[in-house]
Amino acid sequence: MTKPALLISACLLGQPVRYDGASKGMNTSWQQQLAARYALLPFCPECAGGLPTPRPAAEIYGGHGRHVLAGQATVHTASGGDVSAAFIRGARLALALAQQHGCTLALLKANSPSCGNRQIYSGLFDGQLQEGAGVCAALLQQHGITVYNETELAQLL
Repeated sequence: MTKPALLISACLLGQPVRYDGASKGMNTSWQQQLAARYALLPFCPECAGGLPTPRPAAEIYGGHGRHVLAGQATVHTASGGDVSAAFIRGARLALALAQQHGCTLALLKANSPSCGNRQIYSGLFDGQLQEGAGVCAALLQQHGITVYNETELAQLL
């Protein structure tokens, strides 16, 4: 019996792909439990979309992920640089990978402008969270992929 595929944020597996060049690796026990149950597909939509590591922090301004996908909001850096196209490109590549592997589940980094599944930062760089999904999480959800974050690991195991 083959294991089901799980799209997973590369930073959660310890890869230093976050905007600050760091990772947010889960503890080894969680990683082992996930690997025993799923075929892990590590992916960073921001890197895949063409952004460097490290890179300026970015937040969604004027809405959340589905608004960015619809052209009604933007992803920008604190200095005002618009990185929406890279975020959308990375989200599309994540979706393509998930679909290629028959993936119906994803484990993505909480609060990220790409990967947050429940909350993202406000877009004002004030440290405040708001309800809504990031660009990649929103696109996956629109295509029937259930997205979890690292605080919801128990639901995947």
